[in-house]
Amino acid sequence: MTESSRLHSQEMRWGPEVDPLRIGCGWSPEDLGKPWLLVESSAGESHPGSVHLGELSGLVREGAREAGLAVGRYCCTDTCDGIAQGTEAMGYSLPSRELMSMAAELHFVSGHFDGWVAVSGCDKAIPAHLLAAARLDQPAAFLPGGVMHTGPGDISVDRMGELYARLKRGEISEETYRYHSLTAAPCAGACNFLGTAVTMQIMTEALGLALPATACCPTTAAEQEDLARQTGAAASRLIDKGTTAGEIITARSLRNALIVHAAIGGSSNAMLHLPALAEELDIEFSWRQVREVNDLVPWILNLRPSGQHTADLFWYAGGVPRLMWEIRGYLDLDVPTVTGAPLGDNLERLKADGFFSEQPRLLENHGLGVDDIIRPVDRPLNPRGSLAVLKGNLARLAVAKRSAVAPAMMDFTGRARVFDGQQAALEAVLAGAIKPGDAIVVRYEGPRATGMPEMFYLTAALASEAALTEGAALITDGRFSGATRGPCVGHVCPEAAESGPIAAVRDGDLIHIDLKSGLIELEGTERGPLNPEAMAAEISERLSLLPPWQAPQRSGLLRLYTGLAGPADEGALMRPPGGSADSR
Repeated sequence: MTESSRLHSQEMRWGPEVDPLRIGCGWSPEDLGKPWLLVESSAGESHPGSVHLGELSGLVREGAREAGLAVGRYCCTDTCDGIAQGTEAMGYSLPSRELMSMAAELHFVSGHFDGWVAVSGCDKAIPAHLLAAARLDQPAAFLPGGVMHTGPGDISVDRMGELYARLKRGEISEETYRYHSLTAAPCAGACNFLGTAVTMQIMTEALGLALPATACCPTTAAEQEDLARQTGAAASRLIDKGTTAGEIITARSLRNALIVHAAIGGSSNAMLHLPALAEELDIEFSWRQVREVNDLVPWILNLRPSGQHTADLFWYAGGVPRLMWEIRGYLDLDVPTVTGAPLGDNLERLKADGFFSEQPRLLENHGLGVDDIIRPVDRPLNPRGSLAVLKGNLARLAVAKRSAVAPAMMDFTGRARVFDGQQAALEAVLAGAIKPGDAIVVRYEGPRATGMPEMFYLTAALASEAALTEGAALITDGRFSGATRGPCVGHVCPEAAESGPIAAVRDGDLIHIDLKSGLIELEGTERGPLNPEAMAAEISERLSLLPPWQAPQRSGLLRLYTGLAGPADEGALMRPPGGSADSR
């Protein structure tokens, strides 16, 4: 154990109030001289992904205490995107990442801790804790909060938007819809599909910050309690060795995370959070590398919405370690991890201990084998990874989840249907006003405009109609939930509020999306195609005629965020007034 004289906590005990105030929190006199560990969670009754984290934090504390640490539990809960979806409250979702990262930073610094464990499970809480870990650069370990089970009829929360659209069209009854609304989230845990929550749980393991097999553990599994205690003990080792988060999150581990993201078919939202993490650590985030990785690494994880199965079954199949074993030929196996051993050693130990052979027995009750969930690299779902990075005269950068796109729609040209905000677009889809061949453009939904809300209900409505997922496209400066199907292009930069080319699009314009070559272009007007020079001149003239965008009156967090947010391709981080990042 680290000598007391070397501990930051002990150096900060000089104030006469420190010891009595810690004793007042239930610490013993002996605790005062031990290393101090912060257990920072997003516990709260905000949604199923956080409601159980108080109990998990308690188990982390038990493991840490047994390893000789004194523990303080703090929390700042997150919002629920599912509850906020479709309302103005969704504009607070991405800003909440900034707020929670600052809360974790505040708790750690003001409490004079020597290390910390982040206990979180969902869309913005995990990224917030990653940003805080980078900013603090102190010993840190992560415990992902795990996933819920699927409801009756194999209905989970990701299917509710689709069911709602079918209800509005009269395709299902009120009784059927009501039944599934009461059973789609049957217990605590993150939503049980490959949305942003599950993607970011996987990213903590891919980065080396979480113990093996912690991501996507079902919350009802007894193993989760053991993993929580083990994480507390791991924090003790990190403090003892002085291993900081910055020694684990490196350019090499970020590349591993991109490789895993390509292989799982992960949420495009990770392409907000990983660039933001890189910026916090002053690591160059290369979009060229993102493109190269996704052209090299096959997509092998068969999870919904692009695949067939749910995230609890992924854990039964061996979870992130089993997937990383399958793609180990692409990974840097020498990167450090919170176990104290390199990634490759962790995987070899799991294999030697029988984990890869014993864990999949949990699939037997489902009549499945590992290959049903995690495909071999020589028999992938697709020989290329999940993400397409696009650019052209319509965007400096945009992203799309091509694993959710039918082959026939990988190269698409359509006529623009333009909406200044997603609500009007959703109403048009539900009213049957969107047809195959339409290129739906939803703008003024970027970080500076509205806080960059998700288009969950809009993409769910599109996904509920095969004719639209296989015949229409969506282009937006907003973002998606991870539950998209069809060519949905998001994160368009520059955004409309910053006078990006997307602000110049008009109804009837010709838009071309090529997900194979990474192209997104405005190719003509309602009168017909134009050559590149004429199209560039047309875009420039249209933009020159647009009045500057005026932000609506806002207050508090949303006003702060929309006033200071950077562009999506740099992570949409809040920056000081006048501040800017180097172009990447």
